[in-house]
Amino acid sequence: MSSGFPLFQHAVTDPLVWHQGEPITAAAFLYDVMALVKSLPEKGYLINLCEDRYHFMVGFAAAIIRGQTSLLPPNRTPDVIHGLRCDYPDSYCLSEATIAGIELPLIRLQIAQAGQGTVDCIPVIDGEQLIAIAFTSGSTGTPKANPKYWNELVVGADKAIARFNIKPDKLSALVATVPAQHMYGLETSILTPWRAGVMIHTGRPFFPRDVVEALASLPAPRALITTPLHLRACLKADLNWPELAFIISATAPLSSDLARQAERLLDTRVLEIFGCSEAGSIASRQTTVDSCWHLYEGMSVRMVDQIAYIEAEQLCQSVPLGDRIEVVDPRYFRLLGRSEEMINIAGKRTSLSDLNHKLNAIDGVEDGAFVMPDVAADDTTRLAAFVVAPTRDEAAIMQCLKRGIDAVFLPRPLYKIDALPRNETGKLPRAALLKRLKHHKVSSQ
Repeated sequence: MSSGFPLFQHAVTDPLVWHQGEPITAAAFLYDVMALVKSLPEKGYLINLCEDRYHFMVGFAAAIIRGQTSLLPPNRTPDVIHGLRCDYPDSYCLSEATIAGIELPLIRLQIAQAGQGTVDCIPVIDGEQLIAIAFTSGSTGTPKANPKYWNELVVGADKAIARFNIKPDKLSALVATVPAQHMYGLETSILTPWRAGVMIHTGRPFFPRDVVEALASLPAPRALITTPLHLRACLKADLNWPELAFIISATAPLSSDLARQAERLLDTRVLEIFGCSEAGSIASRQTTVDSCWHLYEGMSVRMVDQIAYIEAEQLCQSVPLGDRIEVVDPRYFRLLGRSEEMINIAGKRTSLSDLNHKLNAIDGVEDGAFVMPDVAADDTTRLAAFVVAPTRDEAAIMQCLKRGIDAVFLPRPLYKIDALPRNETGKLPRAALLKRLKHHKVSSQ
């Protein structure tokens, strides 16, 4: 067996999680884990659909100890889950309840009262064990599978812990609004607290008041793990926030204006993580201070034919990025946008991220996104856009766009809608946008 790492760094008597209003020790958590290990079937893959973070954590740890690989789907829709079942026939689902439309072997995770016993031996996990397969969100196409080994997850988490100085004497607990099935959520709300020895709130608060209440229930100093979309909603709610050591944001670009507003209103620092499902988190910055991204210690970027490759000790091979970057020096880079977002119309080039930035900067626009349809048979291309702007009409928004966007990139058409089809982490899967676009085109005919 290769060298291994313990499942977590907490002492068995330390509080590992804050669950339903009270702390649960590491020993009590292990008791629930070992109870589940005994009931898992002889399968190779576990599709972990648990929404409660404690239940997810118990299932994730039980699969590790049992030697099974957790499949982390980008969402819980029946089509996605059935697709996983086809690709991984030796799999089964774990959930707290039955899920409509999913007719697969299902283990119902039922913990009547968490942490009622203790197990005092912390398992050591082989560094070469395949722990999970994380899938990309599908924001630029079909979700892709990314295998994750224990060594890769542990070393990656340790680098983030060192960057953000997450230690028990510096931080008591974390609250996360992102699902644990997403790579960002897995790293920040499972692996980071496990490796840092700090406590994680097991809820996944959605509404701003729930986020405030979750944070207030924890001892200071505490931190928030969230997304730009969620952060914007929290600031609009105009609530009284408890003291925050810092906020970490990821999954989408965070504007400097939003970060500045959050730092002013919440009296804290707003930090961004840059990463991808293929390599995990690799860099960070304080958005209001830095325009460049600072690579984690021991990571580097190698450019080959304008493609950036990430290299790190925990990665078995170089990982190509889907983003275009400008290397400033060996430790810093600027983000120029995703390669798939570059568009060329009538010989003119721009990026969807730049167009989206200009759209969302318009006063009264709450959310918006441009869409590049599939190329037509005659090769003519017309961008479309969706916008959430209750107080503005389409004509006024188009006038604002004309002042900052070349005419060939103006959306034709521009649709006002109530909400964009964002997933649980705030991303916009391309398939969902194209489906919405098709629906609006049919409706307008």
